[in-house]
Amino acid sequence: MTPSRTEFDAALDHALSTAERSEKPYRHWFVAGVFPSAVANALLTLPFPVPDLGGVSGKREVHNATRQYFDRDNCAKHPVCHAVADYLQQPSTVARFNKACGLDLTGNYLRLEYAQDTDGFWLEPHTDLGVKKFTMLIYLSDEPGHEKLGTDIYSDVNTHIGSSPFAKNSAMIFVPSDNTWHGFEKRTIPGVRKSLILNYVTPEWRAREQLSYPDQPVVAG
Repeated sequence: MTPSRTEFDAALDHALSTAERSEKPYRHWFVAGVFPSAVANALLTLPFPVPDLGGVSGKREVHNATRQYFDRDNCAKHPVCHAVADYLQQPSTVARFNKACGLDLTGNYLRLEYAQDTDGFWLEPHTDLGVKKFTMLIYLSDEPGHEKLGTDIYSDVNTHIGSSPFAKNSAMIFVPSDNTWHGFEKRTIPGVRKSLILNYVTPEWRAREQLSYPDQPVVAG
């Protein structure tokens, strides 16, 4: 799995140029074909252990001990982790997100979490407002029934209005603000729901060990 920068660029450019944008209940985008297919396949088969929920859910923070990131160790062990982190750190990639979403992400840091959710998982509505300046929820798994496992979208903390499409190598993008309510309603999860959570976070992010490049803020170019 050694895709070129050109292949990465071609996939992301097509995804962003064909994005489905919605303004309700807040501005967000649905994109397809985020990565080259070989990268999506390699991400899906990463050998990370599936965490045991132990009957507890609602926030990812309750399972901090078993969460996986594209941190320095995992990028050194797994070529696909390094390839994806390296691409998302590139100034030209950051510039693409800036242009597509009307942002300036310069000075923020790359954080990538590899999520594996099993039956019993749910997330309470939350906004990501604060130190997260960009959120892209990239869906990886394609087991039967997973098309119903998209991110749930709310107009406020109590009002569910729908969910994103869930398909392999597709994603939902939004710029965190005080109304970007999202979560995951508890429902049956066949197998393992896999996704990659991409955030660019501010220098105030405390858990530096989670970052792909803790000493290198991104720039746009």
